[in-house]
Amino acid sequence: MEKTVIVMPVANEEDTMEGVLTEIMELPYDNLYVYPVIDSFSKDRTEEIIKKMEKKYDRIKLIFHKESKGVITCYLYGFKMALADGAVRIIEMDGGGSHRPKDIPLFIENLDKGYDCVWGSRFMKGGDIENHPFYRRILSSGGTLLSNVVLGTRLKDMTSGFEAFQRRILESMDLDAFLSRGHMYQTEMRFYCRKLKTIEVPITYVGSKSSIKLKSVTEALSLLFKLKKNESRVWKREP
Repeated sequence: MEKTVIVMPVANEEDTMEGVLTEIMELPYDNLYVYPVIDSFSKDRTEEIIKKMEKKYDRIKLIFHKESKGVITCYLYGFKMALADGAVRIIEMDGGGSHRPKDIPLFIENLDKGYDCVWGSRFMKGGDIENHPFYRRILSSGGTLLSNVVLGTRLKDMTSGFEAFQRRILESMDLDAFLSRGHMYQTEMRFYCRKLKTIEVPITYVGSKSSIKLKSVTEALSLLFKLKKNESRVWKREP
């Protein structure tokens, strides 16, 4: 398998971090790396745990993003680090246990088939959501419906953060030109990549105690209507 890097923003994940990293390292891929991206927001033992795992596995590389402005900037910074280190494929996933490592092979298999992007979907056949408040399900499914109507996309899930890319896709983008710094980022990425060869794969999302503020929802709605104008800024060249 060509070098594949999982970019994983993490903060205050001491309860799940070691288990998630161990499960990924036990997958049958010798060329699968994990870049946990952390910033000063994390106040518990997460960084200490990652450093311990980094010594145990040479395929784990801790990235500290000192100029972070939140989880999305950590994703984008992690992409840049992975590209700089020669990643041929990049997988994006959460590190708090909401995304299951055992779903990773689905992404790798479809990248092997030549898809440009692989999107994790909770709402297609075979997908599921566990331990998540009902209102969060409504926000996610409603956000997908609204995004498809406004943006002309046709995906089953426009807001999932479990996704994968071929190198040339991210190389062709100006990652600093993304508008969103919050929940709208996933939708923004799927919109920009809508004309590429993409596929959705079923994932099971395991819910957490995190909540969404009303301000985040209103900001997402505002950005939704700005994406078409921003598209030309994001693509530096044809992928």
